[in-house]
Amino acid sequence: MNVETTLKEAMTLDGALGVALVDYESGMSLGTLGGGPDLDLEVASAGNTEVVRAKVRTLATLDMQDSVEDILITLGKQYHLIRPLATTRGSLFLYLALDRSRGNLALARHKLRRLEGDLEV
Repeated sequence: MNVETTLKEAMTLDGALGVALVDYESGMSLGTLGGGPDLDLEVASAGNTEVVRAKVRTLATLDMQDSVEDILITLGKQYHLIRPLATTRGSLFLYLALDRSRGNLALARHKLRRLEGDLEV
């Protein structure tokens, strides 16, 4: 599945506000879908890059032989889900913002895991 199809599929989740595929080495989005005046996906992607980098550094500092499956940021009205892609050789992550009142976090995690496996970059 290509990037565009993957992003479209992620946006079919109930409550999806926006989704991006991001390179956390550069902070650049390889693709975005959704967003709007209340959610600038380019700014959010760059900011979440710092979150992923910090966690990767922390794991290295602690000499933990493990990887990040996903990172959840819970806001008052939204969930922000970050899923580093283990199936790619690069440093990519999927970022999904969900409306907390309409979204289902468990389904979103499951869908991002499935989309990760199907994504061809």
